[in-house]
Amino acid sequence: MNIYEQQAKNRRMTWAVMFVFVCFFLAIGLGFDFFFLSFNPAKAPNYQLNNAGYYEAVGRSSQPVPYGTILALLVGVGMVANSMMNGASMVLRSTQARRALPENEKERQLINVVAEMAAAAGLRPPEAYIVPDPDLNAFAAGINPESSVIAVTEGLLSSLNREELQGVVAHEMSHIRNYDMRLMTVSAALMGAIALLSDLAGRTMRPRYGSSFGGSSYSSSGSSSGNRKGGGGALMLVLFAVWMLLVVLAPLISRMLAMAISREREYLADASGAELTRNPLALVSALEKIRAAVMPTYAINNGVAHMCITDPRGSLIEEKMGFAADLFATHPPMEKRILALKVMAYQAGKPQEA
Repeated sequence: MNIYEQQAKNRRMTWAVMFVFVCFFLAIGLGFDFFFLSFNPAKAPNYQLNNAGYYEAVGRSSQPVPYGTILALLVGVGMVANSMMNGASMVLRSTQARRALPENEKERQLINVVAEMAAAAGLRPPEAYIVPDPDLNAFAAGINPESSVIAVTEGLLSSLNREELQGVVAHEMSHIRNYDMRLMTVSAALMGAIALLSDLAGRTMRPRYGSSFGGSSYSSSGSSSGNRKGGGGALMLVLFAVWMLLVVLAPLISRMLAMAISREREYLADASGAELTRNPLALVSALEKIRAAVMPTYAINNGVAHMCITDPRGSLIEEKMGFAADLFATHPPMEKRILALKVMAYQAGKPQEA
């Protein structure tokens, strides 16, 4: 796949990710309308338990508008729009990153390396930033190459030599050139929106259903109570349980989706970065130093972990392989990444066959 096909694929994947998250918004919003606000567009009769122990009609539903769903969509669209306009600055603020200063020798070197790799990639040089953290890490953020940034930690800048720094910057430049950073920035914003809506729904659910699941408070909700007399109570309980499960698991599912995207893009960024520098072993050396630094990158929160060159949590899960690692690791195993780059270096050194 060439660079243009990769860019087109990432644009399509961005829309696909947004569609999946919109489905989450709709599910959470509709459940909130249905189980809490008695949403019923058909205005079916409401039933309540009377003093004699029977359900009786007490009028018709007065809630034909799905306010919860509308609110969920507005929150989601608003956060996506905000990420499109301010995605890079939001990430930089969350990490307390500052602009690299040309007066500092190492930071001037970073600025020069960023300019070199941008020229090799055929892009306008992004702004270089420094994250105040002693751990070794780096990330790219932005929506398009013209407004993107590359940030490295103080620990990475002080630990790597110039060739290794080139390898890391080339890796991040590849994320920018391939439009990975747009996909990851939008994913980070949508994860935040899902977590916010899930938390709001959970907080609203606890006082109402926490002590008497399936009790009279549930019976009095509009559409569910209307179906209870007709034998639909069991179905409504199942639907309510499924919705509660979605509310609880939506943040985890959205995070796993972002992690899966990140793992797929890391291999491509490693290969593309090695192509820019023509020196795969420089990135190998940098990744080995990053791998040896097992302390967490405290300045980088979990919401943007999938945007970094390595897991900022300091977790060794990315060193493991198997089902659990595939689900919860933000990055592919470092050992596999290093091996793939070494293979590239060995192949580059072999004479071509006639």
